[in-house]
Amino acid sequence: MDNDDNNTLRSDRTGKISVGRRRFIGAAGVGAVATTVAGCIGGGGDEGFTVGHLAPLENTQGIGSERSAELAAEEINEEGGIRDEDVEIVSANTRSDPSTAQDEASRLINQENVDLLVGTFSSEVSLNIMDMIAENNVPYIVTGSASPAIIENSTGSDYEANKNIFRSGPINSYFQAEAMGGYADYLSDRHGWNTFAYLADDAAWTDPFTNNLPGELESRGYDVVYESELSTGIDDFSTVMNDLESEDPDAVFRFFAHIIATDMLASWHQRQAEFGIEGIHVASMTPDFYELSQETATFETTSQSGAAGTTDITDKTLDFVDAYQSFTEGDDDAPDLPMYMGFNTYDAVYLYREAVEEAGTADYESDLDGIVDAMLGLEYTGTAGEISFYGEGDDYPHDVQEERGENDEITNFPITQWRPGGDLECVYPEQYRTADHVQPEWMG
Repeated sequence: MDNDDNNTLRSDRTGKISVGRRRFIGAAGVGAVATTVAGCIGGGGDEGFTVGHLAPLENTQGIGSERSAELAAEEINEEGGIRDEDVEIVSANTRSDPSTAQDEASRLINQENVDLLVGTFSSEVSLNIMDMIAENNVPYIVTGSASPAIIENSTGSDYEANKNIFRSGPINSYFQAEAMGGYADYLSDRHGWNTFAYLADDAAWTDPFTNNLPGELESRGYDVVYESELSTGIDDFSTVMNDLESEDPDAVFRFFAHIIATDMLASWHQRQAEFGIEGIHVASMTPDFYELSQETATFETTSQSGAAGTTDITDKTLDFVDAYQSFTEGDDDAPDLPMYMGFNTYDAVYLYREAVEEAGTADYESDLDGIVDAMLGLEYTGTAGEISFYGEGDDYPHDVQEERGENDEITNFPITQWRPGGDLECVYPEQYRTADHVQPEWMG
């Protein structure tokens, strides 16, 4: 961390985050990285409990996830480990490339003899490695990818062959699309915004948004005046911005994980375009994105698991953020926050420990059914929310369940907004809100 400038990010438990200086894309070395947490023994197999972590380690999401797994292992080891065995994290760099991820997942299973796999950021990566993981029966908890197809193509199509596969978060993007409908209701009540545009990565995870969100908005009485899927390699937003200004929406729902939309945000501010920018922008989850965008992130929102530690989603949320920041102090590669994937990965390691303790075994080769039954019986309070899984026969078996409020709105999908000066607030849903949403000042 950049301790010399005294501008290191810290949560002050008031719901505000001040931003330290860190590069947007971290570097964590080349290829696979094996990390043995202090106090661990062995390298997987008969001695110790080995967790294989799959993530793009040149990306802040992947690094935050890796550090979160390491923190969970250190804490669990201090409490006696998993089934009295010390926990070791072995991390592999997927590079967000399906072929690389396939090779690394195979290496973790066949050479490192992992007892559990967690991670994967890109839905394309998760989809590509599922068959191989299912064939090996190694328990695998997805912690970064949102495509419903991850579940539909595995436990949803052949439950018995894929029952080792779970997702602890985020909620899948079908439910995310529904949640955005609830958020649109809030924006309408707050600002009178009733016309919307839709933009998305041309990628697997956004298919449910493309297929469902426009209809979801229209079913609630809103007009959708523009829809477009953008190449993930886009580097010129001038045509998109011209089109949006021509269609004159009140707000744009955009869903970018592969697109880094700093140029779009700069144009938005320069033009003082008369619409809000809402939805999901994974780049904007980076703790120092406000500075990296030269403050043009001001007023944009993004949903993210854990709400970036701005609010106490559960009684574990803020303690985890504090522990993560202490754990990574002095680590120049680590982002100042665990990122959405870090919240989910940390929770995955802990909930799996609870499951195998309940099952009475961590030996998936001899009693996978017992472990699966224990996983399905969990009602686990994590750092990003309450976690329980859909069961066999449900639409999304082994997927994390969405949480719903008293009006049936989805609540485990918090949305944060950058404010002038670089503060970050949780604006939705109501029970986690630290401040109301504000529209761009030029919108009057």
